[in-house]
Amino acid sequence: MSDEYDVCVIGSGPGGYVCAIKAAQLGLRVACVEKYPVLGGTCLNVGCIPSKSLLSSSEFYYRIQTQAKDYGFNIADLSLDFSKMVEKKSSVVTGFNQGISGLFKKNKVKEIHGTASFVSSNEITIDGKEKLKAKNFIIATGSKPTELPFLPFDEKKVLSSTGALAFTKVPKTLLVIGAGIIGVELGSVYNRLGTKVIFLEFLDRICPTLDTAVSKLLQKLLTKQGLTFHLGAKVTKGSSNASCVSLDVEIKGKVEKFSAEHALVAVGRKPYTEGLNLKGAGVSVDEKGFITIDENFKTTCSNIYAIGDAVDGPMLAHKAEEEGMAVAELLVGKSPKIEYMAIPSVVYTDPEVACVGLTEDAAKKRSLKVKVSQFPFKANSRARAIGDDEGFVKIIADDASHQILGMHIIGPHAGELIAEGVLAITKKLKAEDIAHTSHAHPTLSEAIKEAALMITSKALHI
Repeated sequence: MSDEYDVCVIGSGPGGYVCAIKAAQLGLRVACVEKYPVLGGTCLNVGCIPSKSLLSSSEFYYRIQTQAKDYGFNIADLSLDFSKMVEKKSSVVTGFNQGISGLFKKNKVKEIHGTASFVSSNEITIDGKEKLKAKNFIIATGSKPTELPFLPFDEKKVLSSTGALAFTKVPKTLLVIGAGIIGVELGSVYNRLGTKVIFLEFLDRICPTLDTAVSKLLQKLLTKQGLTFHLGAKVTKGSSNASCVSLDVEIKGKVEKFSAEHALVAVGRKPYTEGLNLKGAGVSVDEKGFITIDENFKTTCSNIYAIGDAVDGPMLAHKAEEEGMAVAELLVGKSPKIEYMAIPSVVYTDPEVACVGLTEDAAKKRSLKVKVSQFPFKANSRARAIGDDEGFVKIIADDASHQILGMHIIGPHAGELIAEGVLAITKKLKAEDIAHTSHAHPTLSEAIKEAALMITSKALHI
């Protein structure tokens, strides 16, 4: 590997592999080094994709159980083959692993497997043996789950999200420490399959980054499905043995004891930079371990860049992808711009939640004068027709100009619908722009049009 590359990307997650492909498409000679035997990083192998496969399969099973009769289906002897569900998840992941390798070959990206470590600012070693030189390096090593100091992961009883995706049989009971997005998604999977799931959340509401109204309704609907939430719950002690995990939890000043077959710790993630020898390359990190970068993703070493979960900001696969493409373009003299306010976030529960831009609380903290609308899916004809009418579309707009500052959706297919809000914020559209745009009837998207009408005048169907 004595040849020098124009670009070497370290990590092949969504940020890394997209960056490598884009750089190659722009005419650069590119190598991508991946620590693990397969490409795709956390998102593909032990995150976004396998979890969405299980969420989809478990939702299908749950809806047949609870709603089949409403649609005229009388299904007797319904049973669950969890091994088939797991097999499907694995086949989806494997297919994408191969797909990324195929894209690398198509775009002439050199695929290298092994652990990268900097020798200097323009050279790394692979597994401490072979050396690779490049004019520029992009660190896209992602993040890993944060564990509690008194309850380390063993991935058998005390689980990270990785372990929670690797069950071979459905657990009878599951404690989930942390009711953020990862926690509620994985908790939903196993609740639908028959697990008794109990959440222990330190804060006073679930998914605290969401708009307050959305968060409260989500908790209400998930509780209705059988999930149990304890808020203001501080886990202070924990232990595990071959049969269960036991926790001491402080709630309202009193210590309560909880035990379950397994415990999923979902209290956050931290940047993964171990083994890179950043110091040897002159790359600095902040007090939380995030790599320090400037506005052009450049680290404290002029030819080394960092993107995605390795740097501060929302830990989202699509945010990493945008940054990967931006860095590739910067290297060939272009001037890309990422509108971070227009980066959406999705919670793949049932109902789905999707949001972009400012929440109502965030707008108030900024002392912005805003108009807020909220249109319910119960007044949307498509939602009523398909029997999936819980939730609403909420729009936050500037009071004077009606420019859209935020959109929040809880309801069917929210993750797909939010793209209209992303475009609105990216292009600085006003509520009138959406209100005066024809939306096909009957569609769920009409709820967005109605919410926009509520900003400008009045909705038509409430």
